[in-house]
Amino acid sequence: MRDGKVHLVDDDEAVRDSAAFLLECAGFDVVSYTDAHSVLAALASGHSLSCILTDVRMPGMDGLDLTRAALQIDPDISIVIMTGHGDVPMAVEAMKSGATDFIEKPFRDDVLISAVRSALTRSKGAPDDRGELRRKIESLSIREREVLHGLLDGRPNKVIAYDLGISPRTVEVYRAKAMTKMGANSFAELVQMALRANLTFASAPIPRAESE
Repeated sequence: MRDGKVHLVDDDEAVRDSAAFLLECAGFDVVSYTDAHSVLAALASGHSLSCILTDVRMPGMDGLDLTRAALQIDPDISIVIMTGHGDVPMAVEAMKSGATDFIEKPFRDDVLISAVRSALTRSKGAPDDRGELRRKIESLSIREREVLHGLLDGRPNKVIAYDLGISPRTVEVYRAKAMTKMGANSFAELVQMALRANLTFASAPIPRAESE
């Protein structure tokens, strides 16, 4: 862990105070902000930052814009996005913007603590694992690849189901199977894996295997 400091940004006072209390009880040093501009000012001034935990929907600059701006100032900053309005397209956008993780409100205490701990311990010098990730993707069945392509292209389950002629529930099953084969513990982690493999899902479909 770097220095355990968490910079919490949320315009909702109740949520901000609750999250800060939880993290402080878990042993983290928390600094709270009511808006994105305040944490950016701290970052630009050279104030020591470990990670940013930010709501996604805020007046003025939202969490996604904060992510992009913070990474321009410090490419090594880790950012966890929180939202009560999350959907797959927004999750994909957050991760493609450079967020370390994405969690949806209301979240369990252990989910928040785990996300922050992972952000603080994330290694920027991790070995290049793109080859291994591509091998995992190649192990997916035709349907699993089609569903993965749809998800990472920002399409909701219902749209993917319609495009493939299957039910939304079946989409969820294939998504779960893909996550298991990839070794991803969350959708955010699955997106991170795809981005590390330099796969561009929005512009071209994943090459299909010969059979499922």
